[in-house]
Amino acid sequence: MTTRPRLLVLRALGLGDLLAGVPALRALRRGFPEYEVVLAAPAELAPVAQATGAVDRLLPASAPGRAVPRALAWTGPPPDVAVDLHGNGPPSHRLLQRLHPRRLFAFAHPDTPEIEGPPWYAEEHERDRWCRLLTAYGVHADAADLRLPRPPGPSPAPGAVVLHPGAGAPSRQWPVERYATVARALRERGHRVVVTGGAGEAGLVARLGQRAGLTGADLFGGTLSLPRLSALVADADAVLSGDTGIAHLAVAHGTASVTLFGPVPPSRWGPPPHPRHQALWHPGPDGDPHADHPDPALLRVQPAEALDALTRVHQTDPGPRALARQPAP
Repeated sequence: MTTRPRLLVLRALGLGDLLAGVPALRALRRGFPEYEVVLAAPAELAPVAQATGAVDRLLPASAPGRAVPRALAWTGPPPDVAVDLHGNGPPSHRLLQRLHPRRLFAFAHPDTPEIEGPPWYAEEHERDRWCRLLTAYGVHADAADLRLPRPPGPSPAPGAVVLHPGAGAPSRQWPVERYATVARALRERGHRVVVTGGAGEAGLVARLGQRAGLTGADLFGGTLSLPRLSALVADADAVLSGDTGIAHLAVAHGTASVTLFGPVPPSRWGPPPHPRHQALWHPGPDGDPHADHPDPALLRVQPAEALDALTRVHQTDPGPRALARQPAP
């Protein structure tokens, strides 16, 4: 019995991180067609990993925040190739080195001088960064290779405008009152508005719903599985959110989106240049993306700007979703 060679990719981060890494994952799939591609990532991201068409198996791995897992449950012989898509090291480098891979692709770091990778550029866009890493190792990558197929199953609210007030940290959370202002204006224009939230954000979703006059049927405070959330986004009229995973999901499904940026500029995490994706940002000094209060740059974005941006994405992307608006209940 012949055993396939194995390629291990470390990206034990969140939904947005995984979606930003899709071009790199697909490049590895093309570059190593005979290998089993194993992705070390949080278990709940398995549906998205499968949808990329680039991953054969997900190895559950996670840590609080953006930390590096303490260990990986790798079994059998060492990986033939290990790829660090998690960070610039050294903790992520050393985690993979402990598995003794035959080859290791990673960025250079002074604390791991034995790795002769390319330099890390802090200002580089996340999608471009990982594609450049692979290119340095002879694997061609296309940073625009982002799209995912529509997930199976129906949307719980086809044609709705999706508002997602949560984010990984308060510094990237636009105030609920401003989302509510946008929601009320959209409903007056005849749109159905729904609100989504992640784990632990049911209270945030409920507050927004109360301020906007939405019913329980329009509130999804952590109640949607990832496939159902993907279906909702794929069939949405538009998505309004901060710089968080659902914004990347909208890009992956080609859904019109408006993303609000604050501590980190869109030049590092924003959508690709396309009229259907609008990034709102008031230039200024970098903030702390993990702070416990909304970033001042984010607070400079006003509801009128978000509404104008939503109007622009409708005008530039007048496809079936823009025609599928439902009257407010």
